[in-house]
Amino acid sequence: MNKENNFHPIDIQTWPMAQAFHYYTQMAPTTYTVNVTMDVTVLRKTLKSKGYKFFPAYLYLVTRAISKQQELRIAVHDGILGYWDNLTPAYPQFHKDDKTTSLLWTEYDENFDVFYKQYIKDTAQHGDSHGILSSKGLPRPNAYIVSCIPWFTFNSFSLHNHGIKDYYFPSFEAGGFTETEGKISMPLSVTVHHATTDGYHLKVFFEELQRTMNNPDEWL
Repeated sequence: MNKENNFHPIDIQTWPMAQAFHYYTQMAPTTYTVNVTMDVTVLRKTLKSKGYKFFPAYLYLVTRAISKQQELRIAVHDGILGYWDNLTPAYPQFHKDDKTTSLLWTEYDENFDVFYKQYIKDTAQHGDSHGILSSKGLPRPNAYIVSCIPWFTFNSFSLHNHGIKDYYFPSFEAGGFTETEGKISMPLSVTVHHATTDGYHLKVFFEELQRTMNNPDEWL
């Protein structure tokens, strides 16, 4: 079962990143994007053999890795700086008829099977609804953007949020697969706010994400 998702205020007086947060929000507001290549060979082959779709597994694994990294769950909620226990993936639904997308979301559950079934239910019920938001409505306050451009791969992708105030969640974009000598790779771009996320935090995140991609039997 999924754990209760609570919001925890941060004590700015004891928070190790307090000075960095002040600097990168008040003196030099900074966001940055990192592009990496993920090895999805084992993951893709295992999912295919078991009849699972890749995209919801990608949503699950990114959200699962985020749940282990507090710096990626920091937000301002009701005017208070803090962090959520978990984030909710909000993702686009592409409409083939008019080539537009709508934003849909599925509540995260640490149990993959529970999350996967809810994703299938959400996309079946709301996937065909048009408009910037799907018929499921506004995402939860703890929702973050995680997307994919499946039609091509890329070496670099940069997301510009044009200075959205008090937004510290990461945003993810994956690209199309490439296969070389039996190895399947996927580009992954993440945009973060420097006030809450340093390069070391992303290192820990990417290592955990790759580990779970390499060991699907751990969570399937």
